[in-house]
Amino acid sequence: METMPVGGNPPVVAAMTDATTTNAAATDARPTLLASGDHRGAHDHSRVVAIDGPAAAGKTTVARALADRLGAMLFDTGTLYRAVTLAALRAGVPFADGPALAALADERHIDVTSPSAPDGRLYDVRLDGEDVTWPIRDPDVEAHVSEVAAHPAVRAALLPAQRRIADGSAVVMVGRDIGTVVVPDAGVKVFLEASLDERARRRHAELIERGTAAALADVLADLRARDAIDRGREVSPLTVAVDARVIRTDGKPVDQVVDEIERLVRAAWANPAQGAP
Repeated sequence: METMPVGGNPPVVAAMTDATTTNAAATDARPTLLASGDHRGAHDHSRVVAIDGPAAAGKTTVARALADRLGAMLFDTGTLYRAVTLAALRAGVPFADGPALAALADERHIDVTSPSAPDGRLYDVRLDGEDVTWPIRDPDVEAHVSEVAAHPAVRAALLPAQRRIADGSAVVMVGRDIGTVVVPDAGVKVFLEASLDERARRRHAELIERGTAAALADVLADLRARDAIDRGREVSPLTVAVDARVIRTDGKPVDQVVDEIERLVRAAWANPAQGAP
């Protein structure tokens, strides 16, 4: 069985949604992923670690540390939805117009690559070439991303790209429906949970650290609203996969959470036929 290196900086995938590009991956060192013609059965997702959970449960922080330990690829699927939301804000596309938002997702070029600046970012996110790593974290985007992601047409437009990213790779994928919809055949599935108050405190601290003015009460209200949308949407709602390990992160150091998931992953990778214990 192939073994993965431990430690070092994990590669970060470059993702693109562009319905007009047909074979750019052959001429570009970064993978180009198209939002059409997906066939889930053709993919190998045995080395995918799916990390789901509500907003601000610690998914990205944990996933980055885990990917670093495993020498795996890190992919936060929420960056795609955030980039589409930012594009919609700028273009004046109504958040209620699913088909228009899906068309926007097809038209815009979204890249996720290794970090280029030592400012706390985990990766670069580019929208049509522009660095939008921090703009996609702005409160305006935060307030509308769940609404954008709730549209079936938008999720359908971005789904094939996410599955291709995971194909045949050791990859830690972060999102809301990775283990239930995007990669239901992931080798390891984890659901991170935390109380609403704890998540609001974390998100508020993150915003303040970036110099973004925000009241804790407003952050809490926004997360409560996002939870309602994420858990209540008709397509791909936030829910725990039946075979996922649920881990509560309240009061736990990041390393403790990462240790627990790493044990699951290494056991599953050592015995792929059995999966995670």
